Amino acid sequence: MIQKAAKDVDRPIFYSVAVIIAGYLPIYALTGPSGKLFKPMADTVAIALVGAMILTLTLVPVLCAMWFKGGVHEKENKPFEWVRARYMVWLDWSLGRPWTIMVLAVAVFAASLLLIPFIGGEFMPHLDEGALWIRATMPYTVSFETSSRFSPQVRDILMKYPMVTDVGSELGRPDDGTDPTGFYNDEFYVGLKPYSDAVWKTGAIHNKAELTADIQRQLEVFPGVVFNFTQPAEDAVDEALTGLKSALAVKIYGPDLSMLQNMAQVVKQRLSQVPGFTELTVVRQLGQPTLTIDVDRGKIARYGVNVADVEAIVQAAVGGQAATQVVQGEKLFDLVVRMKPEFRESAQQIGNLLVGTPAGQQIPLSALADIRESGGAALIYRENNSRYIGVQYSVEGRDLASAVNAGQQAIADIQKSLPTGYRMTWGGEYDELVAAKQQLFVIGPLALLIISMILFALYDNFKFPIIVLLGVLLTDPVGALLALKLTHTPFSASSALGMLALIGVSVETAVILVSYINKLRLERNMDIQAATREASLLRLRPIMMTALVACLGLLPAALSTGIGSDTQKPFAIVIVAGLVSRLFLGFFVNPVLYQIVAREGDVLKV
Repeated sequence: MIQKAAKDVDRPIFYSVAVIIAGYLPIYALTGPSGKLFKPMADTVAIALVGAMILTLTLVPVLCAMWFKGGVHEKENKPFEWVRARYMVWLDWSLGRPWTIMVLAVAVFAASLLLIPFIGGEFMPHLDEGALWIRATMPYTVSFETSSRFSPQVRDILMKYPMVTDVGSELGRPDDGTDPTGFYNDEFYVGLKPYSDAVWKTGAIHNKAELTADIQRQLEVFPGVVFNFTQPAEDAVDEALTGLKSALAVKIYGPDLSMLQNMAQVVKQRLSQVPGFTELTVVRQLGQPTLTIDVDRGKIARYGVNVADVEAIVQAAVGGQAATQVVQGEKLFDLVVRMKPEFRESAQQIGNLLVGTPAGQQIPLSALADIRESGGAALIYRENNSRYIGVQYSVEGRDLASAVNAGQQAIADIQKSLPTGYRMTWGGEYDELVAAKQQLFVIGPLALLIISMILFALYDNFKFPIIVLLGVLLTDPVGALLALKLTHTPFSASSALGMLALIGVSVETAVILVSYINKLRLERNMDIQAATREASLLRLRPIMMTALVACLGLLPAALSTGIGSDTQKPFAIVIVAGLVSRLFLGFFVNPVLYQIVAREGDVLKV
């Protein structure tokens, strides 16, 4: 008996596991942060499923033979019998009105699709790291002495909050020189106590958002300093995505820095009027005070002075010139000589520098060159061999996709009228969102094709694979989309991958039913309607157990609120809610679909 039962389920188990693994295959095709984040999970699930299948087909029959020598007596399960009795009534009603059920199923499915525009979209949910990373951008001309006095003042303000554990600051560029920033850039790490700590519940500040808003108000005492709030790891990822100090940015490419900065200011002004755009900042490239010395070739010609002679005087007086070398042990240093600070602090003083002529005259530099102060480039950002300027922004109060779509409409006329050689892109997290969508549009249908091929290998025809997939596609999105809407969770790469994994589990429940209907028709020679009804009732418990195990297993992840749960939560919400709708709708849709398409003389394989 045990051997016969094992033979009955070996093929469905093998192909069901293959289908579930196929649902996770798109994860391996993803590139970028989403692929790196979910590939370990896909590895774990695939290895666990293969191991479980091997043990199920080998060890479990042996254990059953050892433990059930005296036979098995099934006790009455009253809750299940209650469910089964009511399911029988509704099943008979459904099988008697197959087209009514299909119309209702399509209507429910279509109604769930109407929720898509109201769900919104984002690339990945923002992971709460339990800490803050505050970046202060001071004027580019600030001195080291001034900026070094700024850091302790900010640290004192931050340490006054009872939920802050420690504060560390980084002024200027790192020691390894990987970030070409200056003393105008000051970054602060703010460690926070766990959210379960009493200090979050008893004080006036109850969450991280309220803490950030309050810190922003306290830091308004520093005029001219722009503060941006993010998280330690998120800050590093943001810089990798955009090359700027933000996860989101509009990049304007072109050769002329002045034109780039003017266009960036217009873009910032437009986006500031779009709801959801906050923390708008133009990455200033101009504004660095620059001393420009233009040599008048006509004047130096009258005195017989060369341009190189003038440049040498300026270099020696301002930048310094190596006069000799100093030896200290094995080390060799240049001894640089230049004018004292009081003789080179201003354009007028530099203009008083004397330039010697071949005739022995000493002519002031101002008589030979035009000396003026102007605003130059403090830094120049380049990408793909092109200069660009960034307009950094954050999105609050709405999803990323709808906010960017509104922003693109607001600056559409600017983008269309860009001069030749200039272009504009929406970079960072939004760019990753677009790339992930494009990848999923390809690998999603590919995953369905692989699942269809596996089902074709199982049933040796196209009829049953089609109804299995049709039943899954009509029932799974209903609960998933409704749950995303009710929980205010935007559709992201995480929820998209959850949808694909959900299809794999749901196909397994359909395989359990279709294979047993085929078994009854093949071995007992039952007619189609009778076999469908009998199989639906006898496989009610296995289908419920299959779906509920996956559903309850991911329920803690779907309900979790702790640190680190943000990225996996949409994945779990989609699977849990999708399986719930699958249970309630699939119990009727799949039997009805089978009864509609099945015919006498079908190729029947279990």
